[in-house]
Amino acid sequence: MAEEKILEAEEALQVQYDDEAEKQKYLEAKKARAEEDFKKPFDPNALLEVRHLRKAFPLKKTITGKVLQELVAVDDVSFKLHAGETIGIVGESGCGKTTMGRTILKLHPSNGGQIIFNGEDITNYKTKQMREIRKKMQIIFQDPYSSLPPRSTVGGILSEPVNVHKIVPKAEVKDYVLDLMDKCGLRDYYYERYPHEFSGGQRQRICIARALSVNPQLVVCDEPVSALDVSIQAQIINLLKELQESMNLAYLFISHDLSVVKFISDKIGVMYLGSMVEFGSKHDIFANPLHPYTKALFSAIPNPNPDIKMNRIPLTGDIPSPANPPKGCRFHTRCPYAKEICKHITPEYKEYEPGHFAACHLLEGN
Repeated sequence: MAEEKILEAEEALQVQYDDEAEKQKYLEAKKARAEEDFKKPFDPNALLEVRHLRKAFPLKKTITGKVLQELVAVDDVSFKLHAGETIGIVGESGCGKTTMGRTILKLHPSNGGQIIFNGEDITNYKTKQMREIRKKMQIIFQDPYSSLPPRSTVGGILSEPVNVHKIVPKAEVKDYVLDLMDKCGLRDYYYERYPHEFSGGQRQRICIARALSVNPQLVVCDEPVSALDVSIQAQIINLLKELQESMNLAYLFISHDLSVVKFISDKIGVMYLGSMVEFGSKHDIFANPLHPYTKALFSAIPNPNPDIKMNRIPLTGDIPSPANPPKGCRFHTRCPYAKEICKHITPEYKEYEPGHFAACHLLEGN
């Protein structure tokens, strides 16, 4: 009995040793790939280029400030966004979608990777350096109720960024704001009203107008319709499409609603536990999803036709904690197709079709 316990302990130690060796090997390979990518010239056609972006929040520190434990919210995310294009980001709650958007806008400092905007590396820009860039990158927040100052009128809310960034001469600010309100479907007599006097849809139009008041090139839409009724959602989505065409805007559209993402997006990124597990054009992602997680998400889309039977792919268990992610592939604890290799080795994020990326051992033929 004692010998069996000793053998089990030795086997457990050997597995742990092998896992650590594989983990170290993977981290070294990932670091080498990232360093190689950082040397590449910036894409002159891309408005936004994200390379191996990482954002972690410290959970435990020593007295001297050394981080003992951290929560990795965004890990090794890369993509490109062009002017006039929309990239939809989907995934379950807590997968890092919003944190990624805010890190790109420098509302959170990144812990690694590169953020290139308009051919300019802004990764390490300080507050003063970001001031001029702020005009070109804006955000529409999820909750239109809490994102507007309650003691300011609509005119004051929209005039403030115009004045701060000196978009037009002071004498022309009111006319500029009234014209902007008209573009966003807001009546001119709303100018003197306060946020509490409006419905959710009207407040979101004010938020959109505020984001567009400084003539941005990039707008991060952080679930802008999730707090609205379905009929109002359609109006806001159509408004965003119209404004994109008239102003040549680029959107990073974060959402849970796959039907909305399919309607508004040109490309789609699927995130799970901080990592991008699949990325490609809208057609490729919906017509030929590669990753098991993407397939499971799409199988959950309800079909209004009662005669069509849905082939649901059930995901068992809860999402693991980003503070203590599982070894190997982060999705293997819930994946119905997981193999032994998935438990120990993290799959490499590769291009399997032109413009279609994924990270899965099943695609490698293992």
